[in-house]
Amino acid sequence: MPATTTMFRAARPIFQQTSRATFRSQFARASGRRFQSTAAGDGPSAQQQKSWFKRMLDSPVGLKTVHFWAPVMKWALVLAGIGDFARPAEKLSLTQNAALTATGAIWTRWCFIITPQNYLLAAVNFFLGCVGVAQLTRIAMYNASQKKLSEQVEKEAAAVKDAVKS
Repeated sequence: MPATTTMFRAARPIFQQTSRATFRSQFARASGRRFQSTAAGDGPSAQQQKSWFKRMLDSPVGLKTVHFWAPVMKWALVLAGIGDFARPAEKLSLTQNAALTATGAIWTRWCFIITPQNYLLAAVNFFLGCVGVAQLTRIAMYNASQKKLSEQVEKEAAAVKDAVKS
């Protein structure tokens, strides 16, 4: 046997021991988190290091879900209702505003029952209900004033008839 082969055979156990120790220490460092959780990278320190945008993308109610985009689009209804404050009360629809009020009330409650709870959707529905209540109040006040006005006109008409008869 050549001397180099004997030298390698003699060095092999030393190399195996050191390489095993190196491998084991690297493996132990990498798998040391194995017993912490199934998603070790999602711990509190990892959450703090993620950017707001990344957390929003990964959230169960984040940017990639209907839980985010439905409330964003529903704000258009709230803004349209606020825009209707400039319209005269006689041109407002009682049934439409009653439907908006009911929708706002029902869905605000529902947002706290579903999982995951969607506070953004609850907020938009709450404001939708508030706008609907305000518009219904305007319609009711207009109808009451019209009723009083018609009663007053009827009284004056009756007084004119009495004056003409006498």
